[in-house]
Amino acid sequence: MSLVALGVTGGIGAYKAVEIARLLQQRGHEVVAIMTRAAQNFVGPVTFEAITRRPVITTQWEPGANADIEHIALASDIGLLLIAPATANIIGKMAAGIADDFLTSLCLATRAPVMIAPAMNTNMWEHPAVRANLEILTKRGVLVIEPGVGFLACGWEGKGRLAEPEDVAAAADAALRPSGTLSGRRVLVTAGPTYEDLDPVRFIGNRSSGKMGFAVAGEAARRGAQVTLVAGPTRLDPPGVAEIVRVRSAKEMHGAVMARAEGCAAIIMAAAVADYAPERTSVDKVPKTAGPLSLTLVRTPDILGELGALRSDGGLERTVLIGFAAETSDVLERAREKRRLKHVDLIVANDVSSPNAGFDSDDNLVTLVDEAGEEPLPLLPKNAVARAIIDRLEVLLQR
Repeated sequence: MSLVALGVTGGIGAYKAVEIARLLQQRGHEVVAIMTRAAQNFVGPVTFEAITRRPVITTQWEPGANADIEHIALASDIGLLLIAPATANIIGKMAAGIADDFLTSLCLATRAPVMIAPAMNTNMWEHPAVRANLEILTKRGVLVIEPGVGFLACGWEGKGRLAEPEDVAAAADAALRPSGTLSGRRVLVTAGPTYEDLDPVRFIGNRSSGKMGFAVAGEAARRGAQVTLVAGPTRLDPPGVAEIVRVRSAKEMHGAVMARAEGCAAIIMAAAVADYAPERTSVDKVPKTAGPLSLTLVRTPDILGELGALRSDGGLERTVLIGFAAETSDVLERAREKRRLKHVDLIVANDVSSPNAGFDSDDNLVTLVDEAGEEPLPLLPKNAVARAIIDRLEVLLQR
């Protein structure tokens, strides 16, 4: 997609830059690494060369034809200059316009967007000089990824550690994408589990964390969609969307979705909605007895099926419907059948029995199933899966 210049400076977070390079490649970008002399005290250039499959730039005095103007050539080719980690030193040089090595020369020569991910000791991060330099850079349009809070290499605990590689790569990817590709579109996303109460203490639920649905909602919002997120019980921090509707049960989720479905360009049912619920919810806690306890379970509303039926009857005819099929066996066969029976444009089939994927995991292993066929994706972080889903949504909307 784009060529990213990854500037690596001399901080302990330099080792995380290797993962950032890998994640950017996973998103389809080419990466060229530029290392300062100090950075090489933490990670060797050969590591980045092995990951990026490109020569690593460590000096602007490399012998050879036109080597002294290589930073000018690269400045014209890159889609983004990302510096991670960005030390207090490089931030100060950038603010002052100093160009005493390849990386700082590139900062002045390029007209591509510039993004930095600062990493330093807490007191350094809070120092007035660093704050003033950051203010200068942000006024110039430099994008800043805030550092995280936690234990630092110096032994302190506070703000200053390099943001997580996935967050850095996601921010870089968002900066490289055309903005507003879903601008003006209303998108409804469901996420998380539903809890079906047995009594005031107990409930029937599932292991869904909501991570996949939240990632989908966040990706749609980043592309300009007006997103409504209907979320079951989850402890995740919500993405920045237009509306968040909190629900608990399948019945509540059904009501929230159906009330907001009309006028949506797309509805993405990523929630793990309970298929069955207790016939009755006891007002008081059900007491423990010596014998077994019998429960009568009844079917919950089939939200995706009802949406598909509405569309087949002439309603929601301009709405793209995307569903998920979480299975442990016969995954593709059941996904195909679900797509056909429920009149859905796309089913995201995932084998939740796979290790390190599916419910409550940061990664997912899915196959996209639509009318044209099946596209299996490799094991990917859920944010990357979300991008693939929204990419496919954009294609479906164009049709």
